[in-house]
Amino acid sequence: MPTMRMELLQQMPIFGGIDERALQVLLEPVPTVAVPAGQHFFRERDPADCMYVLESGRVAVLKDCDGRELLLRHLRAGDCFGEMALLDLFPRSASVRAEVDCRAMALTPAHLYRLFEHNVEQFALIQMNIGREMSRRLRESDEELFRITMAHRPPTPDTAFVSF
Repeated sequence: MPTMRMELLQQMPIFGGIDERALQVLLEPVPTVAVPAGQHFFRERDPADCMYVLESGRVAVLKDCDGRELLLRHLRAGDCFGEMALLDLFPRSASVRAEVDCRAMALTPAHLYRLFEHNVEQFALIQMNIGREMSRRLRESDEELFRITMAHRPPTPDTAFVSF
């Protein structure tokens, strides 16, 4: 595996603590996908079949709201998206569109299973790291939802702040 790909992965939270040999086993068969600017990696409600690790480019994560795509966030090289596909069997929860020409690694559950057969401890560490990353993103979303909700709700005696 090229050194640049290895260095990129070792800097990512999902692959934190994973040894070089395990990364090689995991990623040897992983294909690189090129997506031109303006095209989608996937759309919300598509079947989820892989996680992407963005090697180059920038993407927009979008959510459908009454037929309009609303921007949730931007991701850049070194970020991953679609990781829920490695843990559940549900359709995509958002769309991801390339804002510029992009290259990404496409990691499937079969790739993870290959690592499981080779080194169960490293497999378990990646699973825990994916869970941590999803938890971090959920906390960010919860905080954002709370801020938006509270900004649009007039204070009531139950929610008013009290100083002592």
